[in-house]
Amino acid sequence: MSGFGGDGFEQFVDAELPRLVGLGHALTGNPHDAWELAQECLVRVGLRWRHVDRRGNPGAYARTALVRLHLNGRRRRRFEVPLATAVDRSGEDTALEAAELAGWLRATLDELPPKQRAAVVLRYVEDMSVAQIAECLDCSVGTAKSQLSRAVERLRSTQKSDPRVTADDVIAKEQRHD
Repeated sequence: MSGFGGDGFEQFVDAELPRLVGLGHALTGNPHDAWELAQECLVRVGLRWRHVDRRGNPGAYARTALVRLHLNGRRRRRFEVPLATAVDRSGEDTALEAAELAGWLRATLDELPPKQRAAVVLRYVEDMSVAQIAECLDCSVGTAKSQLSRAVERLRSTQKSDPRVTADDVIAKEQRHD
């Protein structure tokens, strides 16, 4: 494939792939979808590598591309009708485990709309500012704030009503973020 990659692209892939797969896993909740998303993202970055590399932050470009691919892919998949659904529980949830998220939180994240889930993941897993989240989601700062606010409110209400969440869990979580 002519025009694909270039100087430094292989090193970039080696360094950035685990982070992209982890972000993809946090966004999709599925290790298989995360790998597929990361691969599609790297193909797109590879096709534009010469332009991306000159900008000086190819990792940020790739993460933004990954989030947008995820959101756009969800729109496309809305019209697909699966014949059968197989649930694979053998994969490790490495990105979410690395962020020390409890089971109730994973379940709640799965119920959030795509933009709200992306906003939470970008804020609390990727540690992005609201302005960076807005850029990544391709929306205004106000929209990013409202998506994040609604998602956090949903997480808080679920946390309060979930019997699996103990007071010790809440205290430990608050101490980690102080």
